Amino acid sequence: MSVSPSVAVSRVIFAAGLALAPLTAGGEAVAQSKLEASYTISFARIPVGSITATSEIGNAEYITTMSGRASGMLRVFAGGEGTLAATGRVVDGRLIPLHYQSNTTAEDDSLDVTMTFEDGNVKELTASAPPPAADRVAVSEGDRRGVVDPLTALLVPAADGGDGIAEPSCQRTLAIFDGRRHFDLRLAFKRIDTVKAEQGYAGPAVVCAVTFQPIAGHRTSSPLVKFLSDGRDIEMALVPVAGTRVLAPFRLTVTNMLGNLVVQANRFETTTRASATTGRAR
Repeated sequence: MSVSPSVAVSRVIFAAGLALAPLTAGGEAVAQSKLEASYTISFARIPVGSITATSEIGNAEYITTMSGRASGMLRVFAGGEGTLAATGRVVDGRLIPLHYQSNTTAEDDSLDVTMTFEDGNVKELTASAPPPAADRVAVSEGDRRGVVDPLTALLVPAADGGDGIAEPSCQRTLAIFDGRRHFDLRLAFKRIDTVKAEQGYAGPAVVCAVTFQPIAGHRTSSPLVKFLSDGRDIEMALVPVAGTRVLAPFRLTVTNMLGNLVVQANRFETTTRASATTGRAR
């Protein structure tokens, strides 16, 4: 949910040194919940990385950040590290991105991105140029419309108006643009599980089957793209963020003949409070 995991899991699914530049002083907001989570990344049951994430979701605004690192066997596909941050508005339980910033290194490539959104479209974009590659799929203006950033995409609105642990929460397609690449994550309901973190959440999770579809900006020869696109069995378990109408990833599993790639929460703690000063997203 690094970023090579984030970018493998965040660019990908689940999809990072970055300050919260999108905040300006003086804004008051009601902070319903603060989620603090950490994840372990393993490949064939061998630890290869970690991710930490923090999200503050209020009545009107949200802030979410993620950082991570992957190494070892995962470098065959997407080793690297980085940080991500996004801010935006909360409207009827949905998260509407306004600002996204990232610094990531994956697949021997660094990517620095600053993006602003307006009405679901990329309004302003500054991104480091990709290395020249004859097999890179061109990005059109249309690839920047009707999309969200990788972090906002992973905070999924509860579809049933309740805690979201139900089939409709998985029936959606997440159109994601990370500043260079456009890809879709198509979710479909799979089952209801019971999960338990070492710290924090214990309870039901809705498990979605995930289909990764690269659209533009990627290299067709990318090992990561091939790994995720090759009829891979991918699933993501989502659990509710207490005090909100949002679900967040608890576990991501990518099945592979040589060993599964698993991103699993070992800490998933939510604190709720009546009010807080969070600043105003721009």
